[in-house]
Amino acid sequence: MAFPQRALGVLALTCMAFAAHGDALPQAQRVMLRSTESLPPVDHLVVHKTERRLVLMHGTTVVRSYKIALGLNPEGQKERAGDFRTPEGRYFLVRRNPRSDFFLSLQVSYPNETDVKRARRNHWDAGGSIMIHGLPNQLKHEPTYYENHDWTDGCIALSNADMVEVWLLTPDNAPIDILP
Repeated sequence: MAFPQRALGVLALTCMAFAAHGDALPQAQRVMLRSTESLPPVDHLVVHKTERRLVLMHGTTVVRSYKIALGLNPEGQKERAGDFRTPEGRYFLVRRNPRSDFFLSLQVSYPNETDVKRARRNHWDAGGSIMIHGLPNQLKHEPTYYENHDWTDGCIALSNADMVEVWLLTPDNAPIDILP
């Protein structure tokens, strides 16, 4: 698949973002080289929490697979705001934010109807703002910390280089299944 003009424009903006956020430009060049490959279109994403993997899929074919970090309390279903868990279930990617507090972000449609009902039944705030994103724009730890620990409030985090690929390869409103 040749990359659409929109993807190439986003890639150019992303390369500028690498420079603006202090990331090494060679990482951006590496992504540019990989982006010319012929790939099937991504039609859904799958997160395997136990394996710490995000997989981009086309039907039953794996298009790409990435190492991820999760919430500080990753086991189990997210139930409420502040529990530091990453949700489990079927969601959709509902919004792109190139100017978040993290290197790019894609918003996950948590909470869904089931999540809201569970929270109401227990008189909890279901929480929200679950994203797929890169590293914080202002690092609070050494870079190796982010590679080796679950560190988010419940989001799904990738390296900045991997986030560029996910951003470019994932269509708007793509379904995402987050599995235990």
